[in-house]
Amino acid sequence: MKEAKEVQEAKVAEVAKVAKVKLPFKAEDGEKTYRSKVWPGLTLEWREGHLLVEFPAEADSISSAVYGGGAGRLKRAVNQYVSRDYECSNPVQDLENKLQEWGYPLEGCAGLMTAVPLEHAAVAEEDTGSAGIFCCVTAAAGNAARAGSQRSVLAAYRAGTINIMLGIDGWLSQSAMVNAVMTATEAKAAALTDLGIVDSENGLGATGTTTDAIVIAVSGSRRYAAEHVYAGTATDLGGAIGRLVYSAVTESLRSVKAAQSESRAEAEALQAVHGVNSEASQAKQGVHAGALQAAHGGHAEVSQVGHGVQADVLQKAYGVHAEASQDARSAQPHAAQSGGRE
Repeated sequence: MKEAKEVQEAKVAEVAKVAKVKLPFKAEDGEKTYRSKVWPGLTLEWREGHLLVEFPAEADSISSAVYGGGAGRLKRAVNQYVSRDYECSNPVQDLENKLQEWGYPLEGCAGLMTAVPLEHAAVAEEDTGSAGIFCCVTAAAGNAARAGSQRSVLAAYRAGTINIMLGIDGWLSQSAMVNAVMTATEAKAAALTDLGIVDSENGLGATGTTTDAIVIAVSGSRRYAAEHVYAGTATDLGGAIGRLVYSAVTESLRSVKAAQSESRAEAEALQAVHGVNSEASQAKQGVHAGALQAAHGGHAEVSQVGHGVQADVLQKAYGVHAEASQDARSAQPHAAQSGGRE
């Protein structure tokens, strides 16, 4: 069982290696801007509280974005970070407010939400010779779910957990764009399966999370001598989309998991240190208490002995005085009688 898991992990790592996945915002040099190698002019920036993908020109798009979703024309896509406890009845208005705050035109903008810290964003790119494909993923699996199984449903909107932003420099028909969504979704499900992620409600292999979202933007460029009317796994375009999404989902999930493990280890170490300090403090207090008790006990015994000696001395002293007084009182009547007779 262990060997099979190791073989599977090696295969997953090999796919990621071929796709050359990067985590651009975890670099030590603090870079905040990533420039696409396959779509000239496309940039990915980590700005305050969000990731911003800007296209060099308006692109055809299809998406499940919470803001500006559906089919249309895009100039930019935003992936906003929100806390895990975010829950709102009007996320569209929230995103619109944020876009205005950041100074982005509302027209031609798609907005996603994620509870994944943005430094875990994974980027993968490939030039197939018939299209240039850019892929950015933020992923976590805290609410992993299996499509097709009986499970609870959400009564309110929740921030997306696996968000995929795909940029394709090339020409695709609208049906091919829908096909690309299918292929990306299949690749995401394959990544979760190979990582052994399950639906916590039924233990079955997860196919996604309960609130995933995707944006696909296509340049429509004719610089490649190709017109894509399909984007399934049997095509060069679909094959590349599958590899990039699979690898980016995998690497983002791994990055998040590593960070969580590190946080747990730090918490356990702190707890252990506090535990040792607490025991040492308790032991120290016990020593002080024992010493004080011994000291007070010793004083009490000495005091008690001292009082006892004093009592004996006083008793003896008072006894002598009493006897002497009694003898004196006894002698006085005799003296009076004697004097009276004379």
